[in-house]
Formats: sequence, structure tokens, C-alpha cells
Amino acid sequence: MKIAHLCLSCFYVDGFSYQENELVRQHVVDGHDVVVIASTESFGPDGALTHVQPGSYMGTDGARVIRLPYRRWIPGMLAPKLRLHPNVYRLLSAERPDAILFHGLCGWELLTVSRYKRAHPEVSLFADSHEDFNNSARSFLSRYLLHWAYYRTILHAALRSIDKVLCVSDETISFVQDFYRVPARNIEFFPLGGKVLQDHAYFAARAATRASYGILDHHVLLVQSGKMDASKKLLQSLKAFVRQPDPELRFLVVGHLQGDIAVEAKKLIDADRRIVFAGWKSAAELQSILCAADVYLQPGTQSATMQMSLCLRCAVILDDVPSHRRYVKENGWLIGGDRTLDAVLAEISQSPHQLTTMSAHSHAFASEYLDYQILAERITRAAPAFALHP
Repeated sequence: MKIAHLCLSCFYVDGFSYQENELVRQHVVDGHDVVVIASTESFGPDGALTHVQPGSYMGTDGARVIRLPYRRWIPGMLAPKLRLHPNVYRLLSAERPDAILFHGLCGWELLTVSRYKRAHPEVSLFADSHEDFNNSARSFLSRYLLHWAYYRTILHAALRSIDKVLCVSDETISFVQDFYRVPARNIEFFPLGGKVLQDHAYFAARAATRASYGILDHHVLLVQSGKMDASKKLLQSLKAFVRQPDPELRFLVVGHLQGDIAVEAKKLIDADRRIVFAGWKSAAELQSILCAADVYLQPGTQSATMQMSLCLRCAVILDDVPSHRRYVKENGWLIGGDRTLDAVLAEISQSPHQLTTMSAHSHAFASEYLDYQILAERITRAAPAFALHP
């Protein structure tokens, strides 16, 4: 099957493990002919926004990548918002895909893809959405001028041609239904996922990585990762960990320390020998670290690493928000309100044996719902849809 991934409303970053990368990679592994049509926006080695050159090349995920610039007549500040690119229809006509996944609902080229679908009704067209009120439509102008007047209008003009809108979280479902006004019948739940490793690969990575960081079998390793700004609540995690003196606990911090928290975070890390700052890691290195972890900690804003951690058998401690609740089923804790991180760390310290059972629950849940092999098959109609609500 020929599959086109269009990343014109989102970033496509070579060498990363975002949903776009993983689905492309899995479709290649499954033997499909895959092409990625993407904007020139990407991330540099320091995690900052950058632009690559337009052109075509073989990407790190095993698929051809065609990078398109924005249309030249659009002012520079508006181009990343309006998202008009040249030659999209011509490229689709040349590639002749059997299935198209348009990543993101926010952009002009959704109209181009829907026009192609109308001319080729045998083609499957899916559009995914990551938008919610945590990451989109946060200011008055963004909400009502950009999202309501522009993106929503485009989406409704294209909606009849889209087979399903695939929403990555419950908060995204609410955003797409309540704000964009897309009917429930047009929506499916399509979670972010990860790689579910076979036992031999998992235990080998776990043993090697724990040994490299000096983590012994009886230690309980907690991991928090990401671009650490105030919204990730790393400072709260560090302070709660320091207040729990159990010598068997270990805390590994992975990622970038952003300016608003960096100084205080470094002081807390340096003051406790049980805490290690590992810095920024590649996708493969992060996978190994999550294999080594017993608990993945995400007390702040959402990150796709949470789903990766479930696929790699971690128990989880997550902020109690709607999008997290379907993921915590006897495999961890939701914190907020009456349940504090201090209380959860105390419970882990008193009963670390429960983490073995929680790990098994995470593995079972991820194997059924979060494995990218299963998610990739949904695009080829080889797998059934997931329930819209838990």
C-alpha cells in the first residue's frame, strides 16, 4: 500500500520519536511504500525551532521526505499560522497514495487534501488532532481569529472528505467536538503510543541501563523527562523527593532545564546524591532509560513520553486531568486534590513490591492499546477503531 503522511500542520523532525516518526517508521517496517510531505520547520540539536532546506531526501525513519516551503507571497510572521505550501496537489497526483494521514487539523492544505480525496474517492483520508485548550487557542486572537474563524472554517469545508478525525486524547476530543463543532460520529480516539518490547529486549535494556547509572536491583528508580519549564513541575517533584529520605529511592531527570527553573533545579539536584541529571537524550537512549525505570513521573503538562513509559512497563504518577485518567488502571497514581506526590512517594517507600504488579498492568494495557504496530494498522484499515470514551 502507498501511504502519504502530510506533516504540513505540525513538525516532522528526523531522528525523533514523535507520533509522526513512529507511525512512518512502523508503516515502513510493515512493508508499505511511504512518503512524507512536510514543512521545513524542525528542531535543532538544542531543541530550538529551526528550518531545513526544501527538497527531497531519504529520512531517518526509512521513508522519502519531501520538504515544502511556505508560499512566498505570505508575510513571514503569518506563514507559520496560515500554512500554505506550493505544489501539494501536484505531489499527491504524482505519488498516488492509497491512504493519507494529515497530521494536525490546523492549516490551509487540509483543503487541498480534501480536494484530492474528492477526485479520488477510493483513497482513505484520515486527519489527526493534538489540539486542546492546554496547547491551542489560549489567547483571544488565537482562539477566535485563528482557530475559530480560520482553522475551524477550513476543517468544516474539508470534513465531508475526511474518513475520520483521529484525536490523541480525551481533552482533544472535547476540543474538537465542543470548539471546532465536529460531530462525534466523525471522531475516533487514536492515542499516542510507543514500542512494546519483547521480554528479552526489555530485560536486557533494563539491566544494562540500570548498571550504567549505578542502580541496584533493590533500588526504586523514578524518571521525569522533557523540556523542563515551570509547567512540568520538576521543582515540585524534586522537593517532594528530597522530603522522602528513603535511601532505596533514586530519581533520574532527563531533558533540558529551561531558564525559569534551571538555577533552583540544579541546586536541588546537587544537594541530594540520590538524584542524577542525565541531560538531553536521544530517542533510543530515552527508551533504554524508561526500561530501567520503575516509575515514570509526570506531575505537570502532558507529554508523549508518558505513553512510551507505559509501553516500557513503568508504573506512573500523573497529574489528575481528564486525558490521563483512562491510562491509570491499577498501574499507578493520579495526583492532585486530596492525593499529593509526597503521599505517593511515602506509599512507594513503604510498599515497593506493588510496583511489580503495576508494571504488569502497564504492559498489558500498552500491548492492547498503545503499541504503534496496532496504531499503524488503523490507517491501513487492518485494525478496528478504539472506543471514543473509556
